[in-house]
This record gives sequence, structure tokens and C-alpha cells, in this order.
Amino acid sequence: MQQDAVLRAENLCKSYVKGVLVNDHVSLSLSRGEIFGLLGPNGAGKTTFVKQVIGLAKPDSGRIAIDGVDVVANPGYARQSCSFQAQVQAPISGLSTLEAIELAGQIRGGRYREVHERAMGLIDRLELGEWRKTMGATISGGVRRLVAFCMAAVVPGRVVILDEPTNDVDPLRRRAIWQEVQGLARDGSAVLLVTHNILEAERVVDRLAIVDSGRVISTGTPASLKESAGDAMRLELTLEPNAAAPGFPDFLRHPVVINRRILGEVSLSHVSAAIAWARALKEGGAIEEFLLGPATMEDFYIRMVRNPNGTGVKGKSQ
Repeated sequence: MQQDAVLRAENLCKSYVKGVLVNDHVSLSLSRGEIFGLLGPNGAGKTTFVKQVIGLAKPDSGRIAIDGVDVVANPGYARQSCSFQAQVQAPISGLSTLEAIELAGQIRGGRYREVHERAMGLIDRLELGEWRKTMGATISGGVRRLVAFCMAAVVPGRVVILDEPTNDVDPLRRRAIWQEVQGLARDGSAVLLVTHNILEAERVVDRLAIVDSGRVISTGTPASLKESAGDAMRLELTLEPNAAAPGFPDFLRHPVVINRRILGEVSLSHVSAAIAWARALKEGGAIEEFLLGPATMEDFYIRMVRNPNGTGVKGKSQ
């Protein structure tokens, strides 16, 4: 655990049904200015962990501290120190976009003029100007998601918790959100990013933890985790609509079928054979396209968390 941690959780356990741990001895720490990613499939225990950090749920055992203060015993300190964007849409139906952001900032103790300037800056950088005076009940889900992010960022806490901040957001504004997230860290907040978007998170997080079945199964920087793949290359094939997955050759390691995508690993010594096999599938009408490149965080994630979206793993066992 880091000595300079702003947020520290130690051996956190939580169950809603006796004997079934939603969080199973979870230990994590975040430092000032760090973006920390929390990745895992649905039901892995990510939201339960967040609820305990911000004082909405009490752990069965373990400790959570922010700036050394035990927030299990003092949940009010957690709410004061954390700003939070929930995965569910913010209830802003009776407010305009600007009013919702400013109200959140004032609730967090910001001065009106400073909150207004900060709100207008966020609206400008996320290109929300055309909805500035629009009531929340009439805006789309993507815009509402952006407003919720602004509500968490307008007066950021010592810890900023963002639960799936880019859901339903268009690609250009997703990029702008990531720039704002990096700005929050540069300004000194510890950012906890809960997300399923592995490829996007890989570009912005400093460290991450992969959780599954309530347990932390791996932690590290994106680079250190990807290094575990050794010399493996990533082979991705996209099946033709309604086409069945082909039989897998021996050189394709850890093959996984997710909808129409086939992902697997190929050693450098088998790259030529892999290209020839993929070309033959394409010429035979079995696949639309294939890509061969360096291993990514998604490859590591899929290897660590079996059956990530309920479609099942076909081919060789992992």
C-alpha cells in the first residue's frame, strides 16, 4: 500500500446475503494526483466498493480512510471529501443544465462567482452551450451524462469518483471528458474511475485494479500488466453475420468469442501461420476482417476475467 495515499481501503468485506461476499478482502489505495481505474464485469463488486467509500453502505469488516480519517466511523467526512458521478442518471429534471451544475458546486461549498466561472468553463470545453438553459427533463441521455460529470467536477473533492462517465457520450465529447479527468488529477484530486471501457481507460489511468467476484485479482500500471503477455501478439477476427466460429488452430492461445469477435494470442514465431489462416478464412467468406497487433489491456482483462459478457468462452480452455 502507498504511504502517501489519500484514499486507503484495507481488507474490506461486505455481504448482502449471509456467506456471499460482494467485496472479499479488498485492499486499494489512491494518491493525490493519480487516476486509478477499477475494472471488472457486472456484479464484480465495484459499485458496492464505491458506496462504502462515500458512506452509503457500511462494510462488515475492514477499514476505509481518507487523509487518515476513518470514514466508516465518520461517513460525513467521506461525503465532504468526495465528489461523485453515479452510474445512474442524475435527477435534474426540474433544473436547467447550468442550474444543476451550479447547484452541485454550491452544495459542495463553492462560492457563487467561482462556481459560475468553473461551470461555464466546463460547459464550453464539453460543448454544452446550446443546452445551457435547457431543462434537464428534455435533454438526451448523453447530454445528461455530461451534465452529471460537470456536477462532480465543478468543485472537485479530494477524491473524485466517476462511475462510467462516458456512457452514452459521443466520441468527440468522450475525448473532452478524458482531458477534463486528467485536469482533475493535475489539480491534485485522486480520481477513481469505474469503467467497462478498457481501451479508453488504458490511455488515461496511472494504475488500475481488475476485480471479479468481489476480489481484486490483479493490480498495476497498464504497461506492467500487458508485459505479462510476453511476446504474444493480438489476433482479432470479425465473423461474417450469422457465421459460426471456425475451429481454432493449436497456435492460437486463449481464444475467446464475444458476439462476432474472436480474440486470441499468437506468439511471434507463429505470426506467418496466423496471417495465412486468417486470410484463408476471409477468402472463404467466414470472416469480414482481421487485425494483428501488440497485446492490449483488453487482452489481459479477458484472460483474467473469464466470460466477461455472458456469451461464453469457446475453443481451448484458458
